[in-house]
Amino acid sequence: QVQLVESGGGLVQPGGSLRLSCAASGNIFFIYVMGWYRQAPGKERELVATITSRGDTNYADSVKGRFTISRDNANNTVYLQMNSLKPEDTAVYYCNADAVLARKPAGTYWGQGTQVTVSS
Repeated sequence: QVQLVESGGGLVQPGGSLRLSCAASGNIFFIYVMGWYRQAPGKERELVATITSRGDTNYADSVKGRFTISRDNANNTVYLQMNSLKPEDTAVYYCNADAVLARKPAGTYWGQGTQVTVSS
């Protein structure tokens, strides 16, 4: 199995910054894509950003210019640098990975989530 552990969430004021980290572990053969999703209370989970193994990135329109996703392939870790945070960014942020484990089919895996709260 792939285990994903997020860290870096917390409480910040509007306009502040946070850096989220997610480390993947397990008998991993290859991770195609890693990404960040978020879910606010009463809302559906939505995509924030994704990054491929070669570094191609995609962002939700709501975070373009403010968030940056990056990846350390050697350590199977993905980061999300969040700047100019707004109250509407408040949500639980989940790490996601599409991966192939040794002798197993490809699958999609999720972390437990980390809370980000933006409030004055």
